[in-house]
Amino acid sequence: MTSRRRSDPPPGMQRGLFAAPQARAAGEPLAARMRPRDLDDFVGQESVVGEGRPLRRMVERDEVPSMILWGPPGTGKTTLASIIASRTRRHFEQLSAVASGVADLRAAVAAAASRRELEGVATILFIDEIHRFNRAQQDALLPYVEDGTVTLIGATTENPSFEVIAPLLSRARVFRLELLTDEHLTSILRRAIADPVRGFGGQHVEANDEALAVLAAAAGGDARSALNILEFAVALAEPDEAGTRLVTPERVSEAAQHPTLQYDRAGDAHYDTISAYIKSVRGSDVDAALYWLARMLEAGEDPLFVARRIVILAAEDIGLADPQALPIAVACQQAVHFLGMPEARLPMAEVTVYLARAPKSNSAYAAYRRAVEDVQRSRNEPVPLHLRNAATGLMRAFGYGAGYQHAHDYEGHRPPEQTHRPASVEGHIYYEPGTLGDEAREPR
Repeated sequence: MTSRRRSDPPPGMQRGLFAAPQARAAGEPLAARMRPRDLDDFVGQESVVGEGRPLRRMVERDEVPSMILWGPPGTGKTTLASIIASRTRRHFEQLSAVASGVADLRAAVAAAASRRELEGVATILFIDEIHRFNRAQQDALLPYVEDGTVTLIGATTENPSFEVIAPLLSRARVFRLELLTDEHLTSILRRAIADPVRGFGGQHVEANDEALAVLAAAAGGDARSALNILEFAVALAEPDEAGTRLVTPERVSEAAQHPTLQYDRAGDAHYDTISAYIKSVRGSDVDAALYWLARMLEAGEDPLFVARRIVILAAEDIGLADPQALPIAVACQQAVHFLGMPEARLPMAEVTVYLARAPKSNSAYAAYRRAVEDVQRSRNEPVPLHLRNAATGLMRAFGYGAGYQHAHDYEGHRPPEQTHRPASVEGHIYYEPGTLGDEAREPR
C-alpha cells in the first residue's frame, strides 16, 4: 500500500492557492466548467453580493469574516467561497463534511498555521455540507476560528440555527442564498451556449427563448441542474445538415425527465411549506391552499403528517364557526390512513377546500390560552368544597359536596348562584364567541 505524502491533502480535501482554476479534467461537466470566477460574473444573490452589500464591501476591503452560506443546492455556495478566496488572495482549502473527520480538520488547520507563519498567507477553510459534522467535529473548529488561524466558510442546505452549534454560529456571519429566478437561470444558460472556451460557443448550439424558458422552469432555481439539463439536451440534439444542434422544448423535456421538487421531509422545506399551507387555509385562499398541498404531496411528504395538520387546523382556525369541520377533518385523517397514496390525495384535497371556504374562528383556542394564564397564576388553588365528590363518609364529614346545586334541578339547568371556580379566578371571561358561522348564532 502506498503511503500518502505529507504534502497530499487528506481524503475529502481540495487545496488551491487563491482558488486558482486548475487544468480542466477530460469530460468535466458543463456545470463545473461554467463556474463563475469573479463576483462580476456571479449571477443572482444580489441581496448578498450585489453592489454596496455588506459582504461585497468586506470582500473588496479584504476584511472577510468567518461565515455560513445557507441556501438550497445550486445557488452558488461553493462558487462564492472560491471567488472570495481568489479576490482576497487567500489560500483555499476545501473539506467535505461527508468524507472528512477531526483528523482532516487538524491537518488543515496545522497547514494553515504553518502557511501563515512561514509565508504570511491567510487561509480560507471551506467546509461543504457543514451540517453533516457532529458536535465534536464542530467543537474542534472553534479555537482555530477564534484565533484566526483559518477563516471559516461553511456551506449548508439546512437551517444553521438547528444544525450548527451556537458557539460556532456566534463566531460567524450567516448569509442566506435564495433559489435563482428563471431570469437568472436564462442568463446563465445563454452564457454557457455562447462561451467559446468553457461552454458551447463555436459548437453550433442554438436554443430559442421558449426552450430556455422550459429549461429554466425545469431546473427549479438550481443553476447546476439547469446546466446539467442543457448539457444532456445538447447531447440528445442531432446536428442538422448545417451541423447545428438545435435545443428545442421537446429536447429539454426529454433531458429533464421528471424534475425533482426541492423538498426535504426533515428540513426547512418541510416546515416552510406546511406553514404556507396552514396560513393559506386560515386566510381562506382556496387555490393557494391546494397549491401548497400539491407541492407537499408531489414531493413525497408523509400524507399522515399533512392529515394531522388538517385536524389541528380544523380545531384551531375554523373551530366553533363550523363545528362540522373537526369531524370532517378526522374523517379525512382516517381515510388517508385507510387508503394510502396516491388515492389519499382526494380526501385531502376535498377537506382542504372545505376548510379554506369555511367561516373562521379561533375563539376556543383563544379561550384556552386565557384559561392557561389564570392556571399559571393560581396553580395551587384548591377545588371548592362544594365541587368535590363526596365518595366516603369521611369526605362528607370534611364538607365535600356540601351545598352543591345539581344543575338539572333548576330552570334552564343552570344553578343561579353556584360558582364553579376558585374565588381568585371567578368571573374571569375566557370564551368570547366569534362573529361568523354557527358561532354568530349562539346566544351571548
